Amino acid sequence: MKKYKRAFKENAVKLSYERGKGQIASIERELGITPSCLYRWRQDFEKFGKGSFCGTGYLKLTPEQHVIADLKKKVKNSELTLEILKRGSKHVAQGKVKTKEFIEKNKHKFSILKMCDTLEVSRTTYYRRKKQELSDTEARIILLKDEIVSVFFEFKKMYGGFKIAKELEKRGFKISGGHVTSYMKALGLRRKSKRKFKSTTDSIHNHYIAPNVLNRQFNVNESSKTWVSDITYIQTMRGFLYLTIIMDLFDRKIIGWSLSDTMSTKATTLPAWEMAVNNRKISKDLIFHSDRGAQYANKFFSKTLDSYNCVRRSMSRKQNHNDNAVSESFFHSFKCELIHGNKLLPRKQMRIEVYEYIENWYNKKRRHSFLGYKTIEEFDRINNLL
Repeated sequence: MKKYKRAFKENAVKLSYERGKGQIASIERELGITPSCLYRWRQDFEKFGKGSFCGTGYLKLTPEQHVIADLKKKVKNSELTLEILKRGSKHVAQGKVKTKEFIEKNKHKFSILKMCDTLEVSRTTYYRRKKQELSDTEARIILLKDEIVSVFFEFKKMYGGFKIAKELEKRGFKISGGHVTSYMKALGLRRKSKRKFKSTTDSIHNHYIAPNVLNRQFNVNESSKTWVSDITYIQTMRGFLYLTIIMDLFDRKIIGWSLSDTMSTKATTLPAWEMAVNNRKISKDLIFHSDRGAQYANKFFSKTLDSYNCVRRSMSRKQNHNDNAVSESFFHSFKCELIHGNKLLPRKQMRIEVYEYIENWYNKKRRHSFLGYKTIEEFDRINNLL
């Protein structure tokens, strides 16, 4: 039986509430979920809330039971802290050597981290005392290297020196991107490299072509002022899937997307647009920019945009990919971080991977240089978009 991650289940349930109960079957097909799974997940979520999807071996708890469990955990933690203080305070008073000896003697009863925090002893000091040959600087470098390796693999080998430095800064370390890069070279850590992007635009048609209103003005100071869109292909074990995205240039968030088996308008641009307008309100003067592809220029999609009186169309100039550089930059990162270097996947598994990448990685955890190395969630929280 296939197992799904907790975050995937929660986002699938959230999507079902956003689209409505009548769309559950189509959501299951879209995400490659076994029929009736989503109904069970919804029932669990309605009953247990945050206590749902806790995994094998864990009890499902209602919100009230979850509060009680948290209180019991805090009580147990307080009792543990008191026990460590009772046993270790006299050793702390005798100096660092005695404190280290106490921690060594009791490491099978209590965690080293817990004892260090309770007795106000830094882990660096403890390990330096344990290995007297290490200086403060040497111990600090070892700790930094451990953290760099941890961040590098936590973020799937996607971060270079400067992004790792920003993540370390968030965790309380002060180090420059250049120093992190040097340590990464010494440790043999190399981020995934990007490949040349290949366009899928079919601009040979007789549909209406809008002028380039955007004119490469990619920096905007307000949400829902400029949306950009593009389409790329994804190779699977059996043929191709086509990913359509709509991005708000203000925070670089993917607010609408569609993953389809065909390049038809009904399967690509239209569902992506519908998701975008459901996720974010349109301003009075929204610029919608795309390339000249038939999926954007045809009458069906044009009428959909025209029904919103506040939308101005904008299209890239012929054979000028830099006019839609931000969308193409997203696909560069997407292909590098998810596709290149990995084995081909079945369609159903690829749908799950794309969902995880966009909704749980790119829109939430990935640090963006354009946003001052903040995540989109951090940036949106500062700008009151959450």
